[in-house]
Amino acid sequence: MQERDVQVKGYRVRLPLDVIVVASANPEDYTSRGRIITPLKDRYAAQIRTHYPKTRELELDVMRQEAKMPQADGAPAFVPPFMEEIVAETTLQARSSPDVNQSSGVSVRMSIANRETLVANALRRALRLGEPEAVPRISDLDALVQSTAGKLELEYAGEAKSEGDVVRDLFKRATRAVFEGKVPVEGVASVVEAFNQGWAVEVGAGVASREYLDGLDQIQGLRDAAARLAGGDSPARLASGIEFILEGLHLMNRLNKTSREGGARYARG
Repeated sequence: MQERDVQVKGYRVRLPLDVIVVASANPEDYTSRGRIITPLKDRYAAQIRTHYPKTRELELDVMRQEAKMPQADGAPAFVPPFMEEIVAETTLQARSSPDVNQSSGVSVRMSIANRETLVANALRRALRLGEPEAVPRISDLDALVQSTAGKLELEYAGEAKSEGDVVRDLFKRATRAVFEGKVPVEGVASVVEAFNQGWAVEVGAGVASREYLDGLDQIQGLRDAAARLAGGDSPARLASGIEFILEGLHLMNRLNKTSREGGARYARG
C-alpha cells in the first residue's frame, strides 16, 4: 500500500489509480487478536471501531430487515409488536449481562434467529390445532432457549447457573422491560382485582387460542388491553396479549405463577 504497487505472480506492477483501500479485522475469537496488526495499522489513515446496535429501535430495524419469516399455507403469521420488542430486548440484555462473555460479543444474529424461531413455533401450533392465524405468545419463548444459547458464550460455563437458566433469566428481564414501557400497572388494576377475587388462568404453547377466551369478559379491561397490545381481537392475537399482560403482572409481583410442563398457571394466592 505504501509503495503504491502490487505483486502479480512475481512481477511488480504499478497502478496509477486513485483508490481507497478498506479492510476489516475479525472479532477476537476468530483471530485471537481482534484488531489490525501494528505493521498494517501504520499504513492506514484511520481506524473505525464498530459496535452492535445500542438501542432497541435499531436492533428491531436490523432484525426485521434480515429475518426470513417462515410461512405456511392457511396460517398467515402475525408478530405483535411487544413480542418483537422482547426478542430485540433479550439481545440487548445479553450484551450487559455479567453471565455472558462480553469479549465474545452478542451479535444481531441472535435477534434474527430468535425471531425466525418464534414465528416457526407459532406456525407449528397453528397448523397442529387448525387455527387460521399464527401469533407468537410469551409461552413460545421456551422454544427460543436453544436458538439463544447457540449465540451466547457464558462467562462461567458449568458453574452455578446452567445455560438454560441464564437464557430464561434474559427472557424475564426483557419481558419486564418491554411491559414497563407499554403497560401502566394502574391501567390493568381491574385485572389484578379479578385475580384477588379468585380468578386463575392456565396458559401454554400448546393451548388453543379459543381456550383463552373462556370467561375473558368477566375480567374487566382484559380484552381491550390484550387487543390493543396485540393489534387485533382475533382469538390468536387475544391469547398473545393475555399472556403478555399476565406475565408482566407476574414479573411486577402482582400475580403468582406456577410453571408446569408445557405451560403455567397464574393466580393471586
